[in-house]
Amino acid sequence: MGSRPAAGGGRWVEVDPERLPRWLAGFRERHGDVIARRLPDGLALTAADGEVAECHLLLGSAGDLDDLATEALRPHRLGLLLVRRGGYGIGVAQGTELVESKVGSRYVQSRTAAGGWSQQRFARRRDNQARAAAGETVDTVLRLLVPQAKVLDALVTGGDRRLVDEVLADPRLAPLRELRAERFLDVPDPKLAVLKTAVAGARKVRIRLPDTGSGPSG
Repeated sequence: MGSRPAAGGGRWVEVDPERLPRWLAGFRERHGDVIARRLPDGLALTAADGEVAECHLLLGSAGDLDDLATEALRPHRLGLLLVRRGGYGIGVAQGTELVESKVGSRYVQSRTAAGGWSQQRFARRRDNQARAAAGETVDTVLRLLVPQAKVLDALVTGGDRRLVDEVLADPRLAPLRELRAERFLDVPDPKLAVLKTAVAGARKVRIRLPDTGSGPSG
């Protein structure tokens, strides 16, 4: 289970759907009975001692704690698009399994502090490399994900947000833009192992807690 600071205060913890009932039980044991309020993508919990936990699903909503656990475990069919300067990872997941995948690496030079004519030549070469990498990524998305757009529940993206946006700006990928989930995954250069790990990251329930350190660790 991961933990990271939340914008505006507090922290996010990420819980595997299979461990969510245990996490919720620990929250109630520590803080008392809870009152649940529906969110567009989950539940906001307020415990007897005033502790709060906002539980956010990738997809769906919930009316109570049982609904939350059920929705978290629902086996969605997801498209995955991970892009970084060093390459891309594209896949389709059914529930916990990665059922289709394609990864690729393209070298794009890092920026340099060199000046003058050499810097201009370097910048042109780097731009050409970046365009070639983006074009290869778009072509792979067209082959692997676009034909499945009608049966995907969502498209989960990750890596470098600017590069992902550039790929999805291609007009031919419009059906996927409509499926893009708000969730964005922080991943390294997308190798096959990273793509497999992204399936688990996409499924996690994200829970926002106040920055007190008192929330259960699961």
